[in-house]
Amino acid sequence: MDRRTFLVGSASALSFLAARKAEAGSTKGKSPAPAPAPAPAAAAAAPAAPNFTLPELPYKEDALAPVISALTLSIHYGKHHRAYVDNLNNFAAGTEFATMKLEDVIKATNGGDKMAIFNNAAQIAHHTFYWKSMKPAGGGTPAAGPLLDQIVKTWGTFEKFRTDFIDDASRLFGSGWVWLVLDGDVLKIAKTSNAALPPGKALLVIDVWEHAYYLDYQNRRKEYVVGWFDKLANWDFAAENLKA
Repeated sequence: MDRRTFLVGSASALSFLAARKAEAGSTKGKSPAPAPAPAPAAAAAAPAAPNFTLPELPYKEDALAPVISALTLSIHYGKHHRAYVDNLNNFAAGTEFATMKLEDVIKATNGGDKMAIFNNAAQIAHHTFYWKSMKPAGGGTPAAGPLLDQIVKTWGTFEKFRTDFIDDASRLFGSGWVWLVLDGDVLKIAKTSNAALPPGKALLVIDVWEHAYYLDYQNRRKEYVVGWFDKLANWDFAAENLKA
C-alpha cells in the first residue's frame, strides 16, 4: 500500500469514529425509548355458573340437637345434599336441563330414561323440603286451625294420626320418605322409596334414609322418628302449605 492510499483510508476511519462519538454524546443521559406495549390478549371467557345451588339451612347445624346432632346434620346437609347438587350440575351440563328450574327438571325426567338426572333433582327438592319440615322446639300438637281440623276429621284424633305416622315412618322398608300430603281434599300419610315423588300436595316430610339418623341412633329408627315427631316437626310449615 502506498502512502497516499494509507492516508486516505486513515482519514475516512477517523471521520467515521468522530461521527459515532458525536452521536453518542447527543443521547448521553437520556433513557432509551420504551418498547411498544404488546397488544392486550383477549380476555378468557368465564365459565358458566352452575344452575343448581345448595340452599342455606334455615337454622344452625346444632339447632336440632339432641334429636339430630350437629355431626349428623353437617354430614347430611354438607355432604349428601351437596352431592346431589353437584351431581345434577354435572349430569345436566350441556343439555336442555342445564338452564331449567329444578321443578321443571323433575317433571321432565320423572318416569323417563333420565333417571340419574331425576334422582338427583328430586333428592335436592326432597331435602330442601325436609329441612323446612323441622324447627328447633317444634313438635307437639298443631295450633288450632284448618290443619288440626283436617287431621282430626281424617284420623279421629291427633293421637291416632301420631301413632299412624310414627308406625309408617318406622316400618318403611329400605330408604325413603314419609309424607303428610293433601291428596285431592283428603289428608293422607304417603310412603315413597328412594327419590320417588309423593302423591298430591306435600305438607310435611320425614327423611328415613339411614344417613338421616344412623350416626345418632344406629338401627333404632323408631327412636329417631318419635323424637322427630314430638320435638322437631314444623306444624307451622305444614299449615302454611295447606293454606297455600
